[in-house]
Amino acid sequence: MNKIQTPVAAVVVMACNRADYLERTIKSILKYQNAVASKFPLFVSQDGSDPQVRKKALSYDQLTHMQHLDSKLVQTERPGELIAYYKIAHDMEIAPDFFDYFEAAAALMEKDKTIMAVSSWNDNGQKQFVHDPEILYRSDFFPGLGWMLTKPTWNELSPKWPKAYWDDWLRLQENHKGRQFIRPEVCRTYNFGEHGSSLGQFFRQYLEPIKLNDVQVDWKSKDLSYLMEDKYIKLFAEILKNAKPINGADAVLKASNVQGDVRVHYEDQPDFERIARQFGVFQEWKDGVPRTAYKGVVVFRYPPPRRVFLVGPKSFELLGIKSV
Repeated sequence: MNKIQTPVAAVVVMACNRADYLERTIKSILKYQNAVASKFPLFVSQDGSDPQVRKKALSYDQLTHMQHLDSKLVQTERPGELIAYYKIAHDMEIAPDFFDYFEAAAALMEKDKTIMAVSSWNDNGQKQFVHDPEILYRSDFFPGLGWMLTKPTWNELSPKWPKAYWDDWLRLQENHKGRQFIRPEVCRTYNFGEHGSSLGQFFRQYLEPIKLNDVQVDWKSKDLSYLMEDKYIKLFAEILKNAKPINGADAVLKASNVQGDVRVHYEDQPDFERIARQFGVFQEWKDGVPRTAYKGVVVFRYPPPRRVFLVGPKSFELLGIKSV
């Protein structure tokens, strides 16, 4: 008799009115989900009543279709206790190691309750800014676009979720209570949808160039204990201390002429936006936190494999760095 596996996470695809996008997303998931279907059961949650979306979802017997009617939790008849909930939009493709990555991350979340969510996304994950598919980071900014919560966290947040549309990251950002997020350097999801909020230049500059990981990382063999809060802050502080400081104008030119990692200090949000604009990374802040930032520090590769750290005015203090 085959041993029944306890599900790791329910994979929930949020769909609305694009049957063609939904089909592309489902095919991407099923390409890698077949071997782990019992651990990662697949659901499509449909907002609205588009008949083509419903028809497309029901054409697959490998998933469960749910019609989302209101903000209450959807009850399903699928047996088994799900310890986590993974959300993915209907215009995403996934990487080959997508499920292994989240299974390893689920184990990490169980050990470290300071992690609120794990994401497959890096806002600065464009191919010109990434290098190592095995590197993960902690972040104070919710990465969005493909994320996993534990069941207790979802139970905590779901009653607060608004009935009207709201950015997912904002709802989590408002309620994380000092908890942090895990994100990869190289994305495990790719947003292919150029419609809606990602129209035009935003899509071409930030989403289209995203590097989707194409390496089969053996996450089961990786020791992720370095991401535990007490270890990570010390590790990150040491790496930052060893980066060479870059001062003055022309940060991009100066960084390009230095061997090894560099750090560039910014004074405030306008200063950060000016420097970020030079490099071409995200300039946006939410609730006083730059995208991808950890303790006010934004890290990316430029050019790879060199790391560039944009360091905030209070970052050293927050990281416990007394002298450099």
